[in-house]
Amino acid sequence: MENILSEERKQSLRELAKVLGVEFHNLNFLQQALVHTSYANESKGNIVHNERLEFLGDAVLELASSTYLYQHFPQMPEGQLTKTRASIVCSATLAKLAAGLHLGDYLLLGHGEEMGGGRTRQTNLEDAFESVIGAIYLDQGWEAAQAYVLRQLESEFELAKRGAILKDYKTILQEEVYQHEGQSVVYELVAEEGPDHDKSFTFQVRITGRVMGQGTGHSKKEAEQHAAREALEKLKLK
Repeated sequence: MENILSEERKQSLRELAKVLGVEFHNLNFLQQALVHTSYANESKGNIVHNERLEFLGDAVLELASSTYLYQHFPQMPEGQLTKTRASIVCSATLAKLAAGLHLGDYLLLGHGEEMGGGRTRQTNLEDAFESVIGAIYLDQGWEAAQAYVLRQLESEFELAKRGAILKDYKTILQEEVYQHEGQSVVYELVAEEGPDHDKSFTFQVRITGRVMGQGTGHSKKEAEQHAAREALEKLKLK
């Protein structure tokens, strides 16, 4: 991979590493985790983007979260373990965590992706979150990567312990809104991205015409659930 780490970029990555709580031995791993395909495609040099690290990070994320659930929920059957894990490591959660770490500020994007709002695009943030996990795994090994994942997902695991992670947010929102005469709930598809085998959908939920939530998922049902959850958070009802 071409060395595109200027001193300024190295300092920026060191600052990010502090936020992540990881002291990298090789900053090139973290650098690669933040290279979007659009940047690599527009670069003249041999720049490696983050898709392979994303693949690796996704596997680490799944094993770390599965291990935690297996150890801390000994009575939970396999089917519910699978649903709980899916709820915890969903696209919306990973993107939210990435945004909290300001990963979007460190992404290297192509011109078109930059102009199109790529720094805040949910799919880019989710991919960056998983790529960083892959980078930590390559640089630090399994134990460090696992510890990082558990730190980042701590609040989601707490929700699972309270039995709140598998709520049907659409039903809760509908029941609440329909208590008030004349109010309505409408879900609207506002974006659809990606190839058929890896498509993502973005829905907005309107309460009596007012946008109250937005969510993205790999299915329309998942996206609507995330939109409903955001609406409930705004209404302080979750």
